[in-house]
Amino acid sequence: MNLIQDYTVPRKMIHATLLSTALAMATPVGADTNLGAYLAARQAGISHDYAPAADYFMTALVADPSNTFLMENALASHLGLGNIEAARPLSQQMIDAGAASQIAHMVALAAAANDGLWDDILVNFEAGQTIGPLVDGLAQAWAFVGEGDIGAALSAFDAVIEAPSLRAFGLYHKMLALASVGDFEGADVILSLPPGQGLQRTRRVSLIHASILSQLDRNADAITMLDNTFGPQQDPDVADLRAQLEAGGSQRFTAVINPTQGIGEVMFSVAGALQGESADAYTLFYARLAAYLNPANADALILSAQLLEGLEQYDLASTTYGRVPRDDSAFYAAELGRSAVLRRDGRIDAAIEVLQQLARSYPDQPFVTVTLGDALRSDGRHQDANAAYTDALAQYDDSHADRWWAYYTRGITNERLGDWPAAEADLRAALTLQPDNPNILNYLGYSMVEKQVNLDEALSMIEKAANARPDSGAIVDSLGWVLYRLGRYEEAVEPMERAAELEPVDPVINDHLGDVFWAVGRDIEARFQWNRALSFDPESEEADRIRRKLEIGLDAVLIEEGAEPIRVANDDG
Repeated sequence: MNLIQDYTVPRKMIHATLLSTALAMATPVGADTNLGAYLAARQAGISHDYAPAADYFMTALVADPSNTFLMENALASHLGLGNIEAARPLSQQMIDAGAASQIAHMVALAAAANDGLWDDILVNFEAGQTIGPLVDGLAQAWAFVGEGDIGAALSAFDAVIEAPSLRAFGLYHKMLALASVGDFEGADVILSLPPGQGLQRTRRVSLIHASILSQLDRNADAITMLDNTFGPQQDPDVADLRAQLEAGGSQRFTAVINPTQGIGEVMFSVAGALQGESADAYTLFYARLAAYLNPANADALILSAQLLEGLEQYDLASTTYGRVPRDDSAFYAAELGRSAVLRRDGRIDAAIEVLQQLARSYPDQPFVTVTLGDALRSDGRHQDANAAYTDALAQYDDSHADRWWAYYTRGITNERLGDWPAAEADLRAALTLQPDNPNILNYLGYSMVEKQVNLDEALSMIEKAANARPDSGAIVDSLGWVLYRLGRYEEAVEPMERAAELEPVDPVINDHLGDVFWAVGRDIEARFQWNRALSFDPESEEADRIRRKLEIGLDAVLIEEGAEPIRVANDDG
C-alpha cells in the first residue's frame, strides 16, 4: 500500500480544504434543532469561544442527534478546547454516518495512534479516511514503525522524500524514526546533509541533533554545533544543554520515542508549516492533536497557546502556557508567553507577578529582568521599572548586543521621573550601541526639543530618524515639532500635516498641528485641530491646556505660562 503518488504542490496545499467553523455555521439546520442552543453556539463559535460553543452544540445535538453539521461544529469546538477525549466519539459518529469530514478523520487518526491501533490506521487510509498527502504519507510510515516493519516504514518515508515540496518533512520524520529505534548513526547522516539538501537548522532540529550526537559519544561536536547555531548569547534552554554536554553527561534522545509520539510530531510539523499560512483556528486543530499524542512536547503546547492568543482567547492561552511543567526546559519560554498574554488581556498585575517569579528562578537572565521592567513601565511604575533595568544592565556582559534596550528604556524611565541628566546619559549610551536606531534618535531628539536644549542637534537626530521611518507618525510629528520650536513655522506645516495623516486620532499630534497652524496665522484651522485633539481623550493636564487655548488663543496661554508669544508670519504688529 502506497499513499504517496505525485505531491509536487506548494506548502499551502499540504492539507485538504476545511470550511472554517464560522463559515460552516451559516449552513441551515434541521427543523428539529434546538434553535436557541444553535444560535448561541453559532455566536460563540464565530468568536472562537470554544467552551460555550461546545456546550451549546452538544445541547443542540440532543434534539437532532443525527445532524452531522452539528456534530462537526461540536467536534471542532472540543478540538479547539484541546478536549480530545470528548472529540473522539463525535468523530466516530461522523465517520459511521458517512460524513466526509477532514477533522473527523484527523481525530480518528489521533485516537488510533493514541491506542496503538496501527493496522486500523492503515486500513482506514485504504477505506478513504484521508487527511492530506503529507499527513497521510507520514502517518502511514509511522504506522509501519508501530507494526515493527521498519523496512516498509523507511520505504514510506522515502516516498514522501521523493515529492520535492515534501522532501524536508520526509527527511525530518525519517531521521526521527531512525533515532527512535536506536539508529543514531543513520539519523546523524540525515542531520549532517549540507544546506540545500538536508534540513533547515531550526532550534528544534538543532536541539535534537545535539542529543543524537551525545548518544554517539560526540559531545564536543554537539557543543560546536550549538555554538555555531546559536552564537555566544544563548537562552537558558540551550545554555543548560551546553553545560551538561561540557560536563560530559550523555543526553538522552527524547524528542520522539515511539510511533504514537511520531504521529504527534506529524501533527506538530503540519501546524508549524501552517502557522501564518492558514487561519489560526484551523492550525490550532493540528497543534492540539500534537499535544494530545505527545504531552511531553512543550513546543506543541506553546504553539497552541500562541494560536489561542491570536484568536484572542486569552484565558485558554494562559492556561495552555501554564501546562508546561516547571522542570521542562521550555518552562522559561512558556512563562514569558504567559506573562505576555496576561498583559494583552489587561491583567498587568498578574503578568508582573509571573515575571517577578521568573526573574527569581532565572537570576542570571537579563532578558527576563528587562521584560519585567517593560511590564512595570507600561503600568506607569517608572521607579520600579528603572530598578529592573538597572538590575538587567548589571547582569549583561559588556559585549551583549541587547544592552542598548536596557539603556534606552531606563533612559525613558529616568526622563519620566524628572532626572534629565541620567536620562540623557542612558539615551546617549543606547545611541552609542545603536547609532542609527530611529527610536533612540527620536526619543532623545524629542526630549531635547521639549527641554529646549541642543535644538540643532535634536533636529539632526530627528531628521535622521524620520528618513529611516517616514511612515511613523510619532517620528514625523517630532520633526514638525522641532521645526516649530526652532521658529521655522512654515517648514513645520508639511511634516506636521503628514504626521496627522499617519496617526489621525492621536491627541498629541493633532494638538501640535493646531499650534503650528496658529503659528502661521491659520487660527480657524488651529481651533479645529485643538477640538479634534480634545475628542481623542488626551491626558487631563493636556486637555485643560487645550481648552484654555480654545478660550484665549495660544499666544495668551504662552504669556500666562511665562513664555514669549509667537509672532505669526502675517502679524501686522
